[in-house]
Amino acid sequence: MRRRIYWLLPDLASARRTMNDLLLARISESHIHFVARENADMSGLHAANVLQTSDVLRSAQAGLVIGGLTGAVAGVVAAMFFPIAGESGWAALRAVAEMPQWGITDVVQAFDTPQWGMAGIIALAGGVLGAWSSSMIGISTPSNRLRRFEGAIEQGQILLMVDTPRSRVEEIEALLQTSHPEAHFEGVEPDVPAFP
Repeated sequence: MRRRIYWLLPDLASARRTMNDLLLARISESHIHFVARENADMSGLHAANVLQTSDVLRSAQAGLVIGGLTGAVAGVVAAMFFPIAGESGWAALRAVAEMPQWGITDVVQAFDTPQWGMAGIIALAGGVLGAWSSSMIGISTPSNRLRRFEGAIEQGQILLMVDTPRSRVEEIEALLQTSHPEAHFEGVEPDVPAFP
């Protein structure tokens, strides 16, 4: 399990020196991420990708759940009342209601042949459509995790995110504290997302 450490660095030169120190401390480049204001020079740095700077994953997850649930409800309704072949549920209920004497078993029999395959397909389609549409919105939304750093980044500071094993968090914090007094420690995130 990894933890993400946040540091704010004052300028590009400090960020480059910090990256070199982290590489010498055997932190791989794929676990070092920098975020700067738009159009800032980040040459020599490993820039954070869209998964780390936007809300695309959280949005896609929410869209998958909401779209899947909506699709499941719509699928059950479609399976019960709009079968692919034969009488619909409404027609079967009307036939039961027109019977001179009917019971609960007649109502149950009216719903004996719903199209459950259709319900599954509509639920799956709802989940996919929900995840896709929500991720399109989330990709343009800044990450909630980085929202507290927006002011400092706009002022020209560079945000450093280091993903390190739990056992090395204190070691890396001490290294950065002693070798980069110009940097500001901004905290540790207890759980690093699996993908970004």
